[in-house]
Amino acid sequence: MVFEYRSTEASGPAAERIEFREGFFLFHDRLWKKINLRNDRQSYQDGLFRYDIPTFDQTAVREALLNAVAHRDYRLGGSVFVRQFARRLEIASPGGFPTGITTENILDQQSPRNRRLSEALGRCGLIERSGQGLNLMVESAIRQSKPLPDFSGSNAHEVRLKIEGTVRDPKFVQFLERLSEEKLRHFSTYDFLALDAIAKESPLNEATLSRLPGLVEAGAIESQGRGRGTRYHLSRNFYATLGRSGATTRKRGLDHETNKALLEKHLIDSGTGGAPMADLLQVLPALSRAHLKRLLDELRTEGRAHLTGEKRGARWSFPKNRQYGSTNQVGTGK
Repeated sequence: MVFEYRSTEASGPAAERIEFREGFFLFHDRLWKKINLRNDRQSYQDGLFRYDIPTFDQTAVREALLNAVAHRDYRLGGSVFVRQFARRLEIASPGGFPTGITTENILDQQSPRNRRLSEALGRCGLIERSGQGLNLMVESAIRQSKPLPDFSGSNAHEVRLKIEGTVRDPKFVQFLERLSEEKLRHFSTYDFLALDAIAKESPLNEATLSRLPGLVEAGAIESQGRGRGTRYHLSRNFYATLGRSGATTRKRGLDHETNKALLEKHLIDSGTGGAPMADLLQVLPALSRAHLKRLLDELRTEGRAHLTGEKRGARWSFPKNRQYGSTNQVGTGK
């Protein structure tokens, strides 16, 4: 295993380079101590107290190193490289992913390349026997509001792992701490991934979507709307942590009025012929038919929409005697 410290991104000789040639048990502690020498702390304030988060979390780094040793391809003669930068750690190990393992299923699938070696490390208490080392790395990154472990540079001949150490949002760290350690202990990796996606307003996949009801019950997130149009956001406790307790209410209000404005704009563009419900459903595809109907009824009550016909012949249009953006719009503040 070769360790390099690079103070800059420039190519060329490393600022420090050490080759570890003895057995892994004889140097794994020394390797961590070498990384920890340049492991700066990132501070954040929570009330009267200041807390520090290490750039490189010991649990995550040790799991990454153990994975590189346990799962590399020993038929290849190359070394495992550990490259440390100020806020990033890169680990490259010979051999691609084992058969059946991809970056998409790596959290769920297990296919140890060196089973006896993994068992030996497990019996020594160094690795998770259940194959959850990567899960621990992911959860550690989310709990410290850091980017997720990144395997994007991997190929058929080499597995590359990047561990980014920059804390992105200390307030999210505070939010998780306020959930209590007891609740967090019962969260699965996909619970943490769902919270991370909601905090970043990123799309949710099937695995994280299934975790949402439990997170609502735990008080970690709140839901808005029903059916396909349901939206989720972090609970009010998060916004209280930010000192913006009214943000959730404002967000809900803005979403509601924005949807109405989009419908109104489409009615104007549709001209005198109006628009059937099927067309309006395409304007806001995330909303259910019932939710859309409630928005249209509000627009009609405010004089911003007009309904003619019934059932399949029903058409919604913008009132002829109405000027878009006029001052008597109800509830818009105009």
